[in-house]
Amino acid sequence: MKKTLLSLCLLGLTTVPAISMAQEPVSCVKTSEQDVASLFNTWNETLATGDATKVSQLYASDAVLLPTISNQVRLTDQERIDYFKDFLQKGPSGKIDSRTIRIGCNKAIDTGVYTFTFKDKTQVTARYTFTYVWDGKGWKISTHHSSAMPEPMNQK
Repeated sequence: MKKTLLSLCLLGLTTVPAISMAQEPVSCVKTSEQDVASLFNTWNETLATGDATKVSQLYASDAVLLPTISNQVRLTDQERIDYFKDFLQKGPSGKIDSRTIRIGCNKAIDTGVYTFTFKDKTQVTARYTFTYVWDGKGWKISTHHSSAMPEPMNQK
């Protein structure tokens, strides 16, 4: 019994540093709704470069992309680059129609409806969600879900 109690005490002493490290306070980066909204503008401007690699660099390395015009979930940088190579050939330009932004500690969500106009003048209106994470250097897209509207939109 004494050996078991001593063993448990020693085990407790060896795990205290790990527990203490896990409880260090997190420093939250200050941001605003305007800052989060500007992340979409940066993404949209990067689309205009036509460079799929530059677009992919806006995403965290483990980001999830659920794209509008593909059934394949994109989980790696290469899969995202492959998607954007095809998408960028269409000459997309996005415009936010409506949005809601939520901000947390080192994370933010921008969700709403956007419309893409392509170089052939066709348009696609879609629901979207971007989730962003602060990676210690800047904001990265951690999840991007985009799906075309299930019902026809009234043209303005």
